[in-house]
Amino acid sequence: MTDPTSQVIGGVDTHGDFHVVAAIDGLGRPIDVESFAANRDGYRQAIRWLQGHGQLDRGGVEGTSSYGLGLCRHLHAAGIEVIEVTRPNRQVRRMKGKSDPTDALAAARAVLSGEADVPAKMHNGTIEAIRALRIPRRSAATERTRVINQIHSLVHTAPDTLRAELDPLSNTQLVERCSRLRPGTDPTDPMSATKTALRHLARRHQALEVELADLDRQLRTCVNQAAPPELLEMTGVGVEVASILLVAVGDNPHRLRSESSFAALCGVSPLDASSGRQRRHRLNRGGDRHANYALWRIALCRLRHDPDTRAYYQRRQNEGLTKREAIRCLKRHLARHVHRHLKTVIDAP
Repeated sequence: MTDPTSQVIGGVDTHGDFHVVAAIDGLGRPIDVESFAANRDGYRQAIRWLQGHGQLDRGGVEGTSSYGLGLCRHLHAAGIEVIEVTRPNRQVRRMKGKSDPTDALAAARAVLSGEADVPAKMHNGTIEAIRALRIPRRSAATERTRVINQIHSLVHTAPDTLRAELDPLSNTQLVERCSRLRPGTDPTDPMSATKTALRHLARRHQALEVELADLDRQLRTCVNQAAPPELLEMTGVGVEVASILLVAVGDNPHRLRSESSFAALCGVSPLDASSGRQRRHRLNRGGDRHANYALWRIALCRLRHDPDTRAYYQRRQNEGLTKREAIRCLKRHLARHVHRHLKTVIDAP
């Protein structure tokens, strides 16, 4: 049996420029606390420092998908198990105060006690590439919507002759026509200024369309490589929805122990809110909200095109549930199906 005093468990409070690292022994007693730069040399020094105190068992890291991502990669490369730690309990903070060393020690103790027991995402495979590509895609899609709304707003307030010409057009026709508008030479003329604004917005919209098409092409390649075929064959699951679900699961999906843990990750597992003789559950507003949105999109699509889904939805309504409650049950039901298709990835060595 290993001597608990020889074991070392690390805890890290992460920041943009530096990380505060704490070491405790197997009994939870503090060993030391030190700060290291948040760069490659700092990560290596932090690992050597932790290993210098004894047998490094595992480490708890805050912000494993943001400031702590670089350190997590180095810890994984060194063969050290990394546990994802959430921010400290606010009630404890009010009683004991808040400091970087305190947070680092709290992270280590959360791992030791088992309060934090979920392995961190690996961030070193195809799904990490999908995560990176989704960032510019999401912002480009948002900007495209904003631009077309600005075009419509300008058309509604344009001089009568220009509005009469542009109002009947579809979005595609409107963007194409506005991109070829020829404003006059007088920038102080309202008609000329409106045409100039519409032309710039339309060309920006076209540039965003090209950008989105390129990103979608790369995302499709990554998703086809990472996603099991059964997932992509589900009604309502395309490249966009599949990419959201894959990013939520991560490059090491085996960290999800069960179908229930996947439902909790997606924020569709009801939470017990019983008290005394009253037995009830409340809506789960936690979890990955992007994954929750993906399940919602699948639900809406299947309600339109899948008879089995419509039958399930109708049965739930016949039981007395409202439409919103039935949709929530449907998302939980779909999480079970999605997890079953993902099991081919989760069960892979």
